[in-house]
Parts: sequence; C-alpha cells; structure tokens
Amino acid sequence: MSQPGETRQLLPAQAADRAIVAAQLGREPRAMRAVAHRCDCGLPDVVQTQPRLADGTPFPTLYYLTCPRAVAAVSRLEAAGVMREMTERLATDNDLRTAYRGAHESYLRERDALGELDTDASAGGMPERVKCLHVLVAHALAVGPGVNPLGDEALAVIPPWWRNGPCVSAEQASSPSGLPAPADRDRN
Repeated sequence: MSQPGETRQLLPAQAADRAIVAAQLGREPRAMRAVAHRCDCGLPDVVQTQPRLADGTPFPTLYYLTCPRAVAAVSRLEAAGVMREMTERLATDNDLRTAYRGAHESYLRERDALGELDTDASAGGMPERVKCLHVLVAHALAVGPGVNPLGDEALAVIPPWWRNGPCVSAEQASSPSGLPAPADRDRN
C-alpha cells in the first residue's frame, strides 16, 4: 500500500498485459504506462496512464478501470444515485471534504511526477464533487485503502467482480480480430 502523497514506481506495461487490457476495453488502450492493480483473478483491472497522449494532448486521468465486470459494478452504483449522495455529503462533512481534498492532492502529485500538465484538474470530480465513480475506484485500487475515501467507500459495497473467474479469456487477449476498427480504438 502506498502512503498518501507517495509516488509509487510501477513497472512498464508488458505486451501480454496490453493485450488483456485491449480485450477488456474492446480497443487498444491509450497512453497505458503500467498495470496499477490486478484483481484476485490475476488480470489487470486498473492501469496507470501517461499524463499526455502520444500526440501531446493532455490526458489527466492517471488511473483507468479496465475490467468490464468492475466497470459494470461501479456503473450500478452510479445509476443508484451514489455519486449525488457522496457530493451532498462533501458539502456538509468537513472530515470527508478534507480527506477527499487530500486524495486529489495525492493524485496530482503522482501524476505530475510523470509529467506536469499545468492544471489542478485531477479526475473523477475531485476535489469538489463526484463526477466519475469509476476513476475514484480505480484510484483507490491503485494506491490502496486510506487515500481516496470515496473510492474506498464504493469498493466496500460492490461485490467481488472476480468471483466468476477472469473477465476475458486467453483467446480473447491473443486475438486482435475481436477489437474494433482502428478509428474506434482512440476513444475513451
């Protein structure tokens, strides 16, 4: 587990992990730097991205949730109105607001250590609101418990997405024919 504000050194993504993530996303991953977390089945479920795309375009989402089962579980929370409730609590709970601001600052420090974007925008709506719970869960998984309180909270209520085994098969990961056309691969 990382400590708040600590920059972790992740190993660069390997070809096999890139293939798995491509199968999970249904397209080639953009700006993928490293696997930041693996689910209990052993496959990547969170990747760390470069702060800029290959063409230099800023890409402020440092952590990206890739496992389709985890994404679906978080989407169900979003659909249930959890983001609105969390944002409302941020307005009234000083301790939560302080901890969430700390998560935002930690996120910026870690991203800026890879390449500064000259912006205080992080991701997921931090530090003022909850805009994307997927990003907060990805951040919580990547850095471990105790850094992103709302990501930790969401993780505590979603069922184990790995329970039924890996989300993609070895055949899916090794077959580029399952990927969309190149023009579609560049969108997040």
